Amino acid sequence: MKCSKCGFENKDKAKFCTKCGNSLTVQDTESTSAGSGINSKYVIIALIAVIIILAGTIGFFAMNNGFGSVQSDDASQSTASQETQSVDDSSDQGSSEKTTTESSSKKNTEVVDKKSWESIGSYSGSGSGSKTISVPEGKIMVKLSAYPIKNYATNHLYVSGSNGESGGVDWGSKSAVETRSDSFTYTSSSEETFTIDYYETVSWEVEFYRYQ
Repeated sequence: MKCSKCGFENKDKAKFCTKCGNSLTVQDTESTSAGSGINSKYVIIALIAVIIILAGTIGFFAMNNGFGSVQSDDASQSTASQETQSVDDSSDQGSSEKTTTESSSKKNTEVVDKKSWESIGSYSGSGSGSKTISVPEGKIMVKLSAYPIKNYATNHLYVSGSNGESGGVDWGSKSAVETRSDSFTYTSSSEETFTIDYYETVSWEVEFYRYQ
């Protein structure tokens, strides 16, 4: 054991320095304390290491939980995206059906609009006289024209129906000798009878059309 006062090397079990008589017991106590301090340092280092390990473990689990949460959020977003796409597809399908319906309606309208005036009878003659004919129900248009022999006050072509509809042309004594025309339209739910009356004509013509 080394004396702390003079530095002399003594035996390990010596209690006093052989050279200067200094007590070696206190030095031994100090050595023990130093040893204890060293041991305390090792204990602190060990505790710090344990704390670091614990912190790393907690961080690892926290990161894993966060990753799982992110995956869950991604899955939720994917599901929401699929639902949105389904809604969009439904909307597209609804729009397609609506377009198809509108197209069908348009076609039906076009079919209706294809109706036109079609001839159902044509009558003509000359001179003077009268003629009675039957006209079917529906939307009817009557066209008539005549050319007189001379400009007499009584020259005429008249067409009159049992439903009160009528039309015609005539000339006065001062009228020009020329062809005159007239027309009228009516709608009836039943068959009508028409009389064609003509006088002093070179030619005359009456045509009946039905909108169908």
